[in-house]
Amino acid sequence: MKLYYAPNSRAVRVAWVLEELGLTYEVKKFELGAREMREASYLSKHPMGRVPTLEDGSITLFESGAIIQYILAKYGNGRFVPDTQSADFASYLTWFHYAEGMIMPPMNTLVVETILLPPERRTEINVKRSTKLLGQMLTAVNTQLSDKAFLVGSEISAADFMTGHAVITSRRLGIDMSAMPNLKSYAERLSSRQAFVRAELL
Repeated sequence: MKLYYAPNSRAVRVAWVLEELGLTYEVKKFELGAREMREASYLSKHPMGRVPTLEDGSITLFESGAIIQYILAKYGNGRFVPDTQSADFASYLTWFHYAEGMIMPPMNTLVVETILLPPERRTEINVKRSTKLLGQMLTAVNTQLSDKAFLVGSEISAADFMTGHAVITSRRLGIDMSAMPNLKSYAERLSSRQAFVRAELL
C-alpha cells in the first residue's frame, strides 16, 4: 500500500489506523498546498489534489473515512469495528460519520478564516459563527464521553480515529474546552497512543 500524506491533515487518520493494525505501507509525503499536489499525475489519483489518497495494488481511494472503512474491511480482521449484530454498531456508525458531517464543516471555515486567508481578507463574523458552531458540535461529543473512555463501548474503535482526530485538531486550534472536561482527557488519551504518535511523525 502507498499513502499520500501531509502533516496536520486528515491523512493522519489513515496513517493512524495503518499503524494500529501494524500494516506495512509506503508514504509519499507532501506539504499542504504543495504545487505537485496540483500536477496532472496526482490529480489523476485525487481529482481535488488533496490528501489522503491510498493506493492498494490496482485500487485507488480518496476520502479518509472511505479509506479507513476499506482498510478495516480488507485487513482489520474484525478489529476496531463492532459486529453488525452488536448493540454498539448503530452508535459506531453515528460517531464514525460525525466527524465529517458535523465537526469538520465549521472547523474548515475556522481554518480558512484564521490560518489560510491573509488578515485583510478575514471576516470576523465567520470566525465567531464557526467557533460557536464548532463548540456546539464538540459539546455533543463531550456528552457522549460522560461515562466512557471511548466513543463506543469500552475499547477504541474507528469512530475514535475519525471523530477523535477531529477533537484533537479542534483543541490544537484553540477551541475553549474548559466546559467540556471529558474532551480534554479524551484528546490526551488518544494522542498519547504510540500508533497516533507514529502517524503524526511520518
